Amino acid sequence: MSAVRVLVAEDQAAVRSGLVLILDNAPGIEVVAEAADGKEAVALARRLRPDLVLMDVQMPRLDGVAATRALTADAVCDVLVLTTFDLDEYVFGALRAGAAGFLLKDTDAATLVEAVRTVARGDGMISPAVTRRLIRQFASPAAAPGRTPPPELATLTAREREVLARLGEGLSNAQIAGALSMAEATVKTHVSRLLHKLGLKSRTQAAVLAGEWGVRGD
Repeated sequence: MSAVRVLVAEDQAAVRSGLVLILDNAPGIEVVAEAADGKEAVALARRLRPDLVLMDVQMPRLDGVAATRALTADAVCDVLVLTTFDLDEYVFGALRAGAAGFLLKDTDAATLVEAVRTVARGDGMISPAVTRRLIRQFASPAAAPGRTPPPELATLTAREREVLARLGEGLSNAQIAGALSMAEATVKTHVSRLLHKLGLKSRTQAAVLAGEWGVRGD
């Protein structure tokens, strides 16, 4: 299996060097480029087509959320957001922009490496602290009177709805396959189809939507 190709985007040189050192020393991961700001990250990613960008949020010229949006809009690569900030505006901004995962910078090296591998496999990855915030935010959709579920939910097949419900539980493709007695390749197909039907950019966005509207498998 080929190495996971990563672009590291971080404006602080010392932090960037540390991230590169961690990832380059991890088996099966190759850092193909470094960027000191969002614009450089977008330009390099479009040229080099890495498997994913490890993206800081607060950077000069173009912030990480805007850079993430630019890359996911063109399906250039996956983005794993890494930041010292856990404020809602960054968490939700990054997820809405299509980030495949969100980690805080106090994450240890082993967790960071595993997050990169997880996202590269096509699964989402959200810091446990962020996950708790999402659950609290979307635990009670009825709390917003007058809101109605997106009509696209009604277009999902029963199986797609079951897969979406498991995404909302934070399960990986392999875990969904085990829970629903399906092949992992079939799960990936269902995830791809439901993302297209719902007009979403990432499985993480699908997980948020499932939690927001209390989606349950039939």
